[in-house]
Amino acid sequence: MILSRRSALLGLGAAALARPALAQSAWPDRPIRLIVPVAPGGSQDIVARHSARALSEALGQPVQVENLPGGGSNIGYDAAARARPDGYTWLAGSDTLSITGALTPRLPFDPLGFAPIHRTVLVPQILVVKADSPHADLASFIAAARGAPPAVGTPGSGSLAHLLIELAQQSSETTWTHVPYRGGALAVNDLLAGHLQGVMINIGAVTDHVRDGRLRGLAVSSQAPTGALPQVPTLASQGFAGLTAVGWHGLVAPPGTDPAILARVNAASRAVVKRPELAQRLAALGVEATDESPEALAEVIRDDAARWGAVVRRVGITAG
Repeated sequence: MILSRRSALLGLGAAALARPALAQSAWPDRPIRLIVPVAPGGSQDIVARHSARALSEALGQPVQVENLPGGGSNIGYDAAARARPDGYTWLAGSDTLSITGALTPRLPFDPLGFAPIHRTVLVPQILVVKADSPHADLASFIAAARGAPPAVGTPGSGSLAHLLIELAQQSSETTWTHVPYRGGALAVNDLLAGHLQGVMINIGAVTDHVRDGRLRGLAVSSQAPTGALPQVPTLASQGFAGLTAVGWHGLVAPPGTDPAILARVNAASRAVVKRPELAQRLAALGVEATDESPEALAEVIRDDAARWGAVVRRVGITAG
């Protein structure tokens, strides 16, 4: 009787230990929520929706996009941080995760604490002017800035574009009038209307405008010219060696999400961005898909936080 009772208890213990594995093997068995912390229509939202459709097919469950804009993405970030770490909530993260903590020190969540999944695409920044601008290249733009500060728009105070503007002014020993907007589309509209002399923005927001001849690209922030706009030279090649900086759009999950689930989503995401149809859509946006591990994204977020946090503190930038 003692032996049979002990055997029964051991059996119950083994069954209890097996439950998480069984639950994990059944994942996903219901729809997945993808929080996008920006308004619909921008490149981050578009990339997230392309990924959601492809991952729905790959994982066999709907990936449902939910836009939660506001607060410089912090409303969406906070909602994702509070979600259960069960693999059924993802966040469309970006390079702002590495910046927002320095801009807003008393956040109710840790922007560096999310579980990394995949840096889906690289997103260079680009300095553009109106097509009829007198500035054919960056040297001309900088020379003019020595006489009168140009009004240069960005998607917002503390954005990667804003930080690059601050570094460009420092490097060139010029002064630019920074004009922050609540979203890149508004800045581009004002540039096209002639209210600004330039805009620094992620390349996906203006690729079509440059291709169609409405805007002229003066410089990109990537290490090499992009495949989307190969005619636009880099900042580094024009005397700004320290201004190589590439943003990103990708996927992270609430802190504590099972690493096995993260690895599975990472593998699926890396596979779907290689599909010709999705690769073509991403290339049309001017962004470049990556084939990277969750650990690679964790390193990017950590290193960028150190780099951009130092700039935010030195310049004294606050959330706008």
